[in-house]
Amino acid sequence: MLKDASPKRPQTVDDLLDANLVAQLSRVDLQSRKIFRGKVQGERRSKKRGESVEFADHRPYVSGDDLRHVDWNIYGRLDRLFLKLFQEEEDLSLHVVLDCSGSADCGSPNKFTFMQRAAMALGYIGLVNLNRVSATAIARAEDGTGVLTSVRNLRGRRRVHEIRRWMCSLEPGGDLPFTDACKRIALSRTGKGVMVVLSDLLIKEGYEDGLRLLAGRGYDLVVLQVMSPQELEPTVGGDLRLRDVEDRDHAEVTISAPLLKRYKKVVEAYLRQVQGFCAAREITHLTVRSDTPIDTLLMDYLRKRGVLR
Repeated sequence: MLKDASPKRPQTVDDLLDANLVAQLSRVDLQSRKIFRGKVQGERRSKKRGESVEFADHRPYVSGDDLRHVDWNIYGRLDRLFLKLFQEEEDLSLHVVLDCSGSADCGSPNKFTFMQRAAMALGYIGLVNLNRVSATAIARAEDGTGVLTSVRNLRGRRRVHEIRRWMCSLEPGGDLPFTDACKRIALSRTGKGVMVVLSDLLIKEGYEDGLRLLAGRGYDLVVLQVMSPQELEPTVGGDLRLRDVEDRDHAEVTISAPLLKRYKKVVEAYLRQVQGFCAAREITHLTVRSDTPIDTLLMDYLRKRGVLR
């Protein structure tokens, strides 16, 4: 896979989300397979009964109940006291985790740029629907840890430019201590919600321990494994000297048709392994090519998987 020496980085919201896509994003919202208790009142229905204006059910009155919630119309007809119950509304937390390692900054179209656009689109959907949005960039930081930077607990349309500035400031590079990064995220998060991890999952140390840490504590975890077309269908050939963009390890190989055939089988087996691992732990997993249009990813793939509605 060839790395673009000077890829064009997005600088504005328009570089990340065009006007047509923004119009589509305004019509969808995040969705979780689980229903959580939010920190503040929001616009999402809960299974609990609470304080909204939307009627949910009746239940018999018991001593100590608030008489203001008694349905006096039913009392007039049945001469029995019933309380009116209403849907409680809650907010939903969204946490986007973005792979900023060197391997993510490869491919054509660039995988990292694709992840930025997808992450920005999800963040936009969360903010305009009054969900709480956090985002974390992971790769090896200067202090050796796996978390580069993050923004936390943004809420409301006015915070769109804040997450845009953060997103555009990211510069990928270096290796990815995935397990350490996931451990730090798992220890620092509060509350419950939906977490979306965008990564190629090309990690020498393995992805299993990290995803186990993120999937704990009731989080609804979604993994978008982004691969470039060149990784899935390589067209290179001949004698090559390959160098790992993360740890600088290298190998000299002669790429022939039989070797490419074996390579594709190995990649397919790896993707199936990731898919099986996620399915066994109720993690939503989706392999997506970096040349996939963002609107197709959101409106088709993610809506079908129940991540958006």
